[in-house]
Amino acid sequence: MRDRVPVVVQGSGRRGRRAGLAGVLWAGAELIVTVGVVVLLLVVHQVWWTNRQAAAAAQEQVQALERAWGEGSESGSGAAGAGAGSGDGTGDGGVPVVGSEASGPADSGAAPAATRAARPAPAAAGPSERERAYAVLRVPRLGLVVPVAQGVDKRTVLDKGYAGQYPGTAGPGAQGNFALAGHRNTHGEPFRYINRLRAGDELIVDLRGRRFTYVVGKVLTETTERDTGVIAPVPRSVVKPDQGYSEPGAYITLTTCTPEYSSKYRLVVWGTLLRSS
Repeated sequence: MRDRVPVVVQGSGRRGRRAGLAGVLWAGAELIVTVGVVVLLLVVHQVWWTNRQAAAAAQEQVQALERAWGEGSESGSGAAGAGAGSGDGTGDGGVPVVGSEASGPADSGAAPAATRAARPAPAAAGPSERERAYAVLRVPRLGLVVPVAQGVDKRTVLDKGYAGQYPGTAGPGAQGNFALAGHRNTHGEPFRYINRLRAGDELIVDLRGRRFTYVVGKVLTETTERDTGVIAPVPRSVVKPDQGYSEPGAYITLTTCTPEYSSKYRLVVWGTLLRSS
């Protein structure tokens, strides 16, 4: 009888470890894919869906204002004083804060003395009235039609797809600076393409049957979020003093974030009143 030679099977433990590692890697890959899909859906919601919602609601507000003006009703005109800057639009500590995509330089919320003296005192208004749109901004070059409300608070004004008037700035057509902020991206992004504006382009503001036509004069392509000089009664950058104006007048200022999908800097468009009717 011949002796049997024992056969030793090697590597079974190694194969098991490899199989276990492969399972872990596969599970990790599935988790990464799942997280990626969730993030993508959130981005789609933020960039696409919020735009649709805010833009549609803003256009409904424009139509409501125009109907009210056509009927001679004051119900769609917002707070008294033609947007005299009485909206709260404040962040912590009462200071309007321009956060991510908030659109303009931070401001103390206190009107400069010259501006306070020039404008009528606003009537008392509840929060809902301060948040209501009272005017319409039209930018023919961009095909833009957007309601204007008081304040630069994100939740109650800017995220609705409105342009928000900085507290303390002059009303439409008045001496001083009618200064507005708007989103560059998301939530209707009304000011997304204001970088395309050039000297000579018209900026039209409608208010209860009156029309104020401004003409773009200067564009400041980049400044810091704390450059409050750009919304002063005589707008001039405190960061870049060679940019802006030096004489009193009736100005309009549009501010938004730059570059796109970032809130690092601010883009500013200035205009002067051409005519009113």
